[in-house]
Amino acid sequence: MFGIQPRDVSDDDFNPRRRRWSLWTTPPASMPTTSHTSRPRKGHANAYHMSVKFEDLCGFMVEGNVDDVNVLNEVRERIREQGRVWWALEASKGANWYLQPRISSNGGQGVISVTSLKLSVLTNTVTLRRLIRKGVPPALRPKVWLSVSGAAKKRSTVPETYYDELIRATEGKTTPATRQIDHDLPRTFPCHPWLNSEEGQASLRRVLVGYSFRDSEVGYCQGLNYVAALLLLVMKTEEDAFWMLAVLLENVLVSDCYTDTLSGCHVEQRVFKDLLAKKCPRYFFPPSIFMLVFLSENHAVIVNYIRFSKWYRIAAHLEAMGFDVSLVATEWFLCLFSKTLPSETTLRVWDVLFNEGAKVLFHVALAIFKMREDDLLRIQHIGDVIDVLQSTAHHLYEPDELLTFAFDKIGSMTTNTITKERKRHETVVMAELDQRTRRLGSLKMDA
Repeated sequence: MFGIQPRDVSDDDFNPRRRRWSLWTTPPASMPTTSHTSRPRKGHANAYHMSVKFEDLCGFMVEGNVDDVNVLNEVRERIREQGRVWWALEASKGANWYLQPRISSNGGQGVISVTSLKLSVLTNTVTLRRLIRKGVPPALRPKVWLSVSGAAKKRSTVPETYYDELIRATEGKTTPATRQIDHDLPRTFPCHPWLNSEEGQASLRRVLVGYSFRDSEVGYCQGLNYVAALLLLVMKTEEDAFWMLAVLLENVLVSDCYTDTLSGCHVEQRVFKDLLAKKCPRYFFPPSIFMLVFLSENHAVIVNYIRFSKWYRIAAHLEAMGFDVSLVATEWFLCLFSKTLPSETTLRVWDVLFNEGAKVLFHVALAIFKMREDDLLRIQHIGDVIDVLQSTAHHLYEPDELLTFAFDKIGSMTTNTITKERKRHETVVMAELDQRTRRLGSLKMDA
């Protein structure tokens, strides 16, 4: 469909443990089924749009409007263009040009000097970062993700039979995690034909159950089903999806995001709240305002004007309203936007996530708020805030629009800064969780 076909992937290989299929043979998004309803597109100020059901670029049946279909067709063309760039680089630099070269230890042919190695790695890193932000072609995603995330390296540290043996060891065993997984499987993306099939759910179950046995501390947490399901669709084999899930939970994301207490998720949300206040600050004062305040005899009137004008920014406005970012951010951080954004937009976010780390989630979350800043400042009810943010995210079929906001209009944030913020909040979160545990224990004793 995209003019970019997987090189060594056969659609006829249906081994249930290593199932391979092509995601990119779905009908064009420009062939919608029109339903007889009309509704406003809440994420945009203009027009009423006819509601249509169509298949998106990853095979999900979704409901949107004609504008969404047109955007998807434009995105499909850009995917073709980006694919040509990647294939050209593979032709000129080699099939695995984005892999870090190794220094030969035996002095034989192909020795790379330390100087040339550093230059090569630096050049490739800059090129790769720029390319990945523009999107990885679907046919290359499995290989690129395995490489840049560290999943391939993690898998190389265990025997080749590790996954198969792990799955065999789980057969016939029942745990609290397996029971919850069985409960969640039918509810995991029922709008995708394969994931809603018996075969798809069996494949997803093996990946989730396998990881629950690999890491009993995490076991299984709701939200992982959506993450693993999308990984399965992209990676094309269970084993690759399993290792992507492993590197995600063990290396990419902050620790304890999916444990019983969700302490890591609580920390991330508090860091996000702080970032929202910094990136979308309480006030923005043009120089003329300072002069106006200085010259005015009634400072209170001027300050009150500033407070309720457009310069009264998102963080303060939402705080005054009593809005808690966890009302939307919990799902964003647990499901990594897989339930929030359109599938191809989610995959574009994940392209960058696996290459640059968890700070990408903050960039994207801030971008969604920033994109609707003017509308959010006019809203006076918490429910309307949630509705605007959800509607905006659901209609972001244009990945470049979101990622441009995320990386060009939010500003930089270093990993070191985020790490310091996490450590500061972690102490508070752990103390609160400990206090809650003791309080619950006391209530049980009294009962």
